[in-house]
Amino acid sequence: MNFSKKYTAKLLFSIFVLSPVWLQAQEKKAPQLGKATVKEVIDAMTLEEKVKVLVGTGKAPKPKTPPGVSSGWVPEPTMIGHTEKKVPGAAGNSCEIDCLGIPSLTFADGPAGVRISPKRKGDTINTYYATAWPVGTMLASTWNTELVEEVGRAFGDEVKEYGVDVLLSPGVNIHRNPRNGRNFEYYSEDPLVAGKIAAAFINGIQFNEVGTSIKHFVANNQETNRNYVSSTISERALREIYLKPFEIAVKEAQPWTVMSSYNRVNGKYTAQSTDLLTTVLRDEWGFKGFVITDWGGGYNWVEEMQAGNDMIMPGRPDQIETLINAVKHDSLKESVLDRNLEHIFNVMLKTPTLKKYEYSDKPDLKAHAKIAYNAATEGMVLLKNENAALPVNKSIKNVAAFGWGTYNTLTGGTGSGEVNKAYVNSVYKGLTDAGFKADESLRALYESKQPLKGAIIDAAAIENDIAIITIARISGEGYDRSIEDNYMLTDDEKDEIKQIADAFHAKGKKVIAVLNIGGVIDMQGWQNFADAILLAWQPGQEAGNSITDVLTGKVNPSGKLVTTFPVKYSDVPSAENFPGQPAERPEFVLYEEGVYVGYRYYDSFNIKPMYEFGYGLSYTNFDISGLKISKKEVNGNLTVTVTATVKNTGNVAGKEVAQIYISAPDSTIDKPEQELKAFGKTRLLKPGESEQLTFVITAKDLASYHTDSSEWIADAGDYTVKVGTSSRNIKIKNTFTLSKPIVAEKDHPLRKPDVKFTELKHSK
Repeated sequence: MNFSKKYTAKLLFSIFVLSPVWLQAQEKKAPQLGKATVKEVIDAMTLEEKVKVLVGTGKAPKPKTPPGVSSGWVPEPTMIGHTEKKVPGAAGNSCEIDCLGIPSLTFADGPAGVRISPKRKGDTINTYYATAWPVGTMLASTWNTELVEEVGRAFGDEVKEYGVDVLLSPGVNIHRNPRNGRNFEYYSEDPLVAGKIAAAFINGIQFNEVGTSIKHFVANNQETNRNYVSSTISERALREIYLKPFEIAVKEAQPWTVMSSYNRVNGKYTAQSTDLLTTVLRDEWGFKGFVITDWGGGYNWVEEMQAGNDMIMPGRPDQIETLINAVKHDSLKESVLDRNLEHIFNVMLKTPTLKKYEYSDKPDLKAHAKIAYNAATEGMVLLKNENAALPVNKSIKNVAAFGWGTYNTLTGGTGSGEVNKAYVNSVYKGLTDAGFKADESLRALYESKQPLKGAIIDAAAIENDIAIITIARISGEGYDRSIEDNYMLTDDEKDEIKQIADAFHAKGKKVIAVLNIGGVIDMQGWQNFADAILLAWQPGQEAGNSITDVLTGKVNPSGKLVTTFPVKYSDVPSAENFPGQPAERPEFVLYEEGVYVGYRYYDSFNIKPMYEFGYGLSYTNFDISGLKISKKEVNGNLTVTVTATVKNTGNVAGKEVAQIYISAPDSTIDKPEQELKAFGKTRLLKPGESEQLTFVITAKDLASYHTDSSEWIADAGDYTVKVGTSSRNIKIKNTFTLSKPIVAEKDHPLRKPDVKFTELKHSK
C-alpha cells in the first residue's frame, strides 16, 4: 500500500512495536478526500505528492525547442507515474494518490463526440463507439439553446457511461477569420451567440455530474504557429469580443474546468497570465473550477502555477522536478501549490471517479442518434431557393448525385474533433433510404475516382429527374485552410458544377447544391448555377437522413447563419492580418479590426455580404410585429423588457428566430452600427399561429468597455431596438432613451498590446 511519507515513520513503528489493532487505528488517521476536508488532505500531502497531482500523467510531448523555432511538439511514449488509463483513447489523466483517497481523473476529447478507442486490449468481442454529433457551428446555427442543452445531456451521458470525468469541450473561440482550421468546432463570429450556446451545452453535459473544459482561453483564433503566435489586441476588443463568450458561459454554467490556450496574448502566454487566469476568470467572473493547460501549452511551469493554471497537461517528469526544485529554492511558494490543489480537489469531489460510479460502457447510442438527427436538421441553413426548387417535388424519383461528399459525407473535422462512430449515414444512403433511385453509374465513377466527362453529365441529365451536388470541405486541428483549394472552389469544381447546371437546366430540371463544410467557403459565381443551396455543415453521423429530410420537406429548415459569408475573401476584416507576421511563421498577429468582427464590420462599413449574419430561409413565411419596450425613458439602473410577436403567415409549419439588434449612441466611444443583444427561437408554429417572445436587456448588455477608466459604460442618449430575422432583414424597430450614462461594471486593467498598431474606427 502506498502511504504518504508523513505517515511512513508511524507505520514502521506500528509494524515492529505495536499491535495490529493499534496499526489499524493509525492507518485510519490518514485523511481521505471526500471524507476529510480539502485542507486536511492538502496538509497531509508531501511536496512530491502535491506536484504530481498538479502535473498530468498522460502521454508526454518532448521538451520544446526555443520559442519561435518550432510550431509544435512530437509525442513520445514515456508515461508519468503508475496510473493506468481506465479509458483507452482518452486524452489524459491526473495522478492518483491512493493513500489519501485522491483518484485519477480521466479527460477525453472532444467537441463533436467522446473521443475514445473503439477497441480495447484483451477484448475481442466488444466495440466501444460514441455518437458523432453535429459540429459546434451547426449546433449554434440552430439558435436553439433548449435543443443544444438536450444534446449536451445525451452527450454527457456518454461521457459518464464511458468512465470519463471531464470532457475537453466546448470550444468557444470567435470566428475571426474563415480560414481558421478549427472554426467547425467553435460556434460563431458573435460573442453573445457563442456564449449562450456554450452555456446551454455545458449545462447539458454537467447535468450528468461530469465536467466540461471550456476552451481555448483566449484569442486562439488560428492554428498557424499556434504554440507561439501572439494575439496583439486592444483591451476593449479583447473584453467585448474574445473574452465575452467565456464570460457568459462561466457566469451562466460554471464549467468545471477552463483550458488555457497555446498562444500568447499581447506577448504573454495565456497559461502564464495572472491577468487572465486569476484577475479576470476568478476575481471578476467568479469562476469556481480549475484551469488546465492545453496539451503541451506554455513554457514556464513556475509561472503557470503562479498565474493560476492549476494543472499542467499532459505532464512530464522534468516538469515535476522543476516545480519541486522551485519550491525548495524559494522561487515558488508552496502555498501557491496548495491554492491550486484546492481548486482541483473542490471539483474532484463532484466527479464520478471519486464517487466510485460504476460506469456501464453501454450508453444508449440509438436514442442519442435521434437527438443528433434532430439537432442536424434544425441547424441546416437554406441559403437559396429560387422558384421553390425545394422541397423536392414528390414526383421526382431518379436522382443524379454528384460530388465525392455524396458518398463520403463528412461528419466533422479532424484532430481532437474526430469521433470513433458506429456508422456514417451518407447523403447517398439518405437518399436511397428515402426511396429515391440514385444513378449508380455516377456512384461507381466517384468510388473509383474517375473524372466526369461531358457525355456522362449529359446522359445523367437525360436519365434523372434532378441533380444534387454535394460540395465537401475538410479542415481540422493543427493547420489553417488554404485560400486556393479549401476556402475557394477549384477551377475544376466550378467547371463541373457549370456543366451539370447547363445539362440539367437545358432539360428543364433543377440543380440542388448541398454544402457539407466545416467553415465558410467562397460562393462567388458558382452559386448562380444552383437553383437551391442547402448549407448542411458537418452534421454528424446522421448526415444523410437529416439532409434528405430537409431536402424533401419532411423537416422545414430553420437554421440561421452564425457567421457571415462574404462576397470575396478580401472583404473579411481580418484578411490582411491573417495569420500574422512574418507570414510563414508568424510571431504576432495584429487584431487591427478591433471590435469590428463579422457583421459588426459589414454592417458598419456598408460592405455587402454574400449571405449576412443571421440569415436563413424557410419553406414558409413569418411576420414580426407588436414590438413593445417596457420603458421609453430610463433614469436609473437599466433593465428594459422587450417583447415582439412572431406569426407564421405561410402554409407550412415552421420555426423562426427573432434577433434583437441595438444601435447605441457613440458620443464618448466609437461603436458599431448595431450589435446583437438577444435572440429567441419560436416553437414549431402551424400556419397562422403566433408566439410572443420576451427579452430582457440590462445596462451591461448595452455598455462598451472604456479602457482608460476600466469601466463598462452605457452612454446617455437614444437606443434603437431592432427586431429582425437577420442583421440585414429588420422587420420592426423602436427607441428608448437613457437619460444619463450608467457605469455597469468596474474591472481591472489588463496587459496592453506589446506592438503598436492602429485600430479600425467607425464614425456614424
